Amino acid sequence: MKYLIEFLQKEDVTKTEIYEHLKCSEDEAKILRSMTRRYIEGSEEVGVIDLLMELYGDEAYGYVLHLDKIKNLFELGWLMQNSFHAIKLGELSSLELLHTSVSLSVSFLKLLENGNLDLVLPEVTPYTDHLEYLQDQFLRIDLYTKMGSARHNFNAASPSVSRLQNKLGLLEKRIEERVAVTKEPIVIEEFFKEKELEPKEQLIFLALLKEEYAGGDGNLRDMNTLIDLISFDEYDRFKNRALLEEGAKLVSDEIIDYDEMLNPFGGITRSFFINEEILHDIIHPQKKKKTTKLKLDMLVKDQEIFELIDPKTTLDDVVLHPQTREILDRLLQQMDKRVAQRLKAWGIKSKTKSIDARIIFYGPPGTGKTMTALSLAKSLKKQVLSFDCSKILSMYVGESEKNVRKIFDTFKELAGKSKSEPVLLLNEADQFLSSRSTGHGSSADKMHNQMQNIFLEQIEQFEGILIATTNLLENLDTAFSRRFNYKIAFKKPNREQRVELWKMLLPENAPYAKDFDIEKLAEFNLTGGQINLIIKNTAYRVAVKDEPLFTTDDFIAEIKKEQGGSFESDGKSMGFLNG
Repeated sequence: MKYLIEFLQKEDVTKTEIYEHLKCSEDEAKILRSMTRRYIEGSEEVGVIDLLMELYGDEAYGYVLHLDKIKNLFELGWLMQNSFHAIKLGELSSLELLHTSVSLSVSFLKLLENGNLDLVLPEVTPYTDHLEYLQDQFLRIDLYTKMGSARHNFNAASPSVSRLQNKLGLLEKRIEERVAVTKEPIVIEEFFKEKELEPKEQLIFLALLKEEYAGGDGNLRDMNTLIDLISFDEYDRFKNRALLEEGAKLVSDEIIDYDEMLNPFGGITRSFFINEEILHDIIHPQKKKKTTKLKLDMLVKDQEIFELIDPKTTLDDVVLHPQTREILDRLLQQMDKRVAQRLKAWGIKSKTKSIDARIIFYGPPGTGKTMTALSLAKSLKKQVLSFDCSKILSMYVGESEKNVRKIFDTFKELAGKSKSEPVLLLNEADQFLSSRSTGHGSSADKMHNQMQNIFLEQIEQFEGILIATTNLLENLDTAFSRRFNYKIAFKKPNREQRVELWKMLLPENAPYAKDFDIEKLAEFNLTGGQINLIIKNTAYRVAVKDEPLFTTDDFIAEIKKEQGGSFESDGKSMGFLNG
C-alpha cells in the first residue's frame, strides 16, 4: 500500500508516483486526495457540495467555480456518480453535479494499490488447455463490458474510454499470438472456424459462455446488453441488432436460442443462451456426450396415434379478435422459463424444466383454433403432437377407455425418448369435455363416462403444454373446467378482420379484374376457414377458363355455394379452415 500512503502523506501531490498516471491538474489531484482520506476513514461516498466547500469554502460561493474539476475527474474515470438519477455525463451540466454524491472509481483504487493501471498480460506461451484460453477471453469480455459502460457515460474520446481501448488492443493481440504458437487445437477456435462466425458473432458467443461459467445474474444474456457489448455508437447498435434477430446465423444455425419475457415497461425482451449440446461440447471437450436422444419425427413414424407437426406460422400471422390476442400474448409471457423458476422458488411448482399450461380453445368451426394452437407452439419454438379426438371411439371397438390412457402414455414415451417438450394438441375434444351422464344409463353412457373419468385423471397429471380445441363450451363439464388454466374464446371475425383475412389469404400472383372489390367480399359473414376454402374453390373455377381472371362475381358465386351448404363437408385444411 506504499502508493496509497505516499499519496496521502507527501506534501506536494505532484511528486507522488501515481501523479503521472492521473493525467489531471494539481488541484484535481488534491480533490482526489481529499476523497481518498475520507475513504480510508470510512466514508465511501461524499456530496460534491461538501467536498468543494471543504477545499474552497473561503470564497463567497466561489466553490461552484471548481465544478468543472469534478466533471473532468469523471471524464478521466477516477470518480463515479452514485446518485440514483445518474445520467450520461455528456448530457449533465456542471451545476447539476453540485447536489450529487460521488465516490472513487475502481480504477482509481487499483491505481492507489498497484501504482499503475498497466494490464498484466500473459506471456506469449502456448495455451495448455481450453480453460486457460477462456480465462483470457473472459477478461476480454470484461473489458468490452467496461468500455460499453464508459462510452455510455462519457464521450467516445474520453481518457477513460481510450485507456480501455488500449488495454483491449494489447490483450487481443496477445491472445492472437498465443493461439498462433499453440500446437494442440483449441476447441472454441475450431468451433468458430467450423461455423464461420464473424468477430462480433464470436464476441456474443463468448459473452454467453462467460455467463454459463460465471453463473452471474444473467445480465449478459439480455439482448440490449449483448448489442451494447459489440457496438460503438447508436448507428452501430441499430445495425448489430440484426445479429440477434430471427434468421440471423447464430439463431438459425441453432448455435444460440432465446426466451422471451415481459420487461418492467410492458414490452417483450429476449434472454439468450447457448444451445445445450454445443455448450456440453465446449465445456467438456474430452467427453463424448452419452445420449439416447432420438429424433421425434423418427419416433412418430413407428406409432399410429399422433401426427407430428412443425408449425410454420407464429401468432403474428394469425388474424384474431383483439381480446383473444391480448390473452394469448399474456399467456406467452407467463410461459417464460424465468417465470417457472420464480414459481418453483415460491413453492408453486415442483420443477423448472417444463412450463405447464392446459388450455381450451373454443368457438365456431373455421375461426382459427388449430392454426392459433400451432402458431402458439411456433412462438414457443416447440413441435406439436396432434391427435384427432373424434377418432377415439373408432380406434378399437370396445377399448375406448384404454385408448384414452394410451394417448397420454404414448405422448410421455415420445417426449421422453426424444428428450423434447412438444405441445400436445387434442383436436375436436368435444366428447371428452362434455358433461357426463347421470343415473344408470345405457352401456354406451357408462363407457363414455368411464372414458371421461380416465381423461380427467390424465389431464390432472399432465406436465407440459396441452391445448384442446372444441366447437362448443356450453356443456363443458365443471370438473374439466377447473383443470384448464385458460379457456380462450374464438369468435367469428368482424368486417374489419374479414378484410384483413381476404387480403392475407388471396394469392398474390393471381390475375384480378380491374373492378375486383375486397370490401364487397368482406360484407359476407364468413369465418377464416370459409374464406380459405372459397378462395381455393374459386381458383379451380377460374383456372379452367380460356382467359383466367379472378372477378368479384366468381367469389360471390362460391360464397353462395358455401353458405348454401353444398360443399360443407368437403375436406379440411390446416389453419383457419380446421377449427
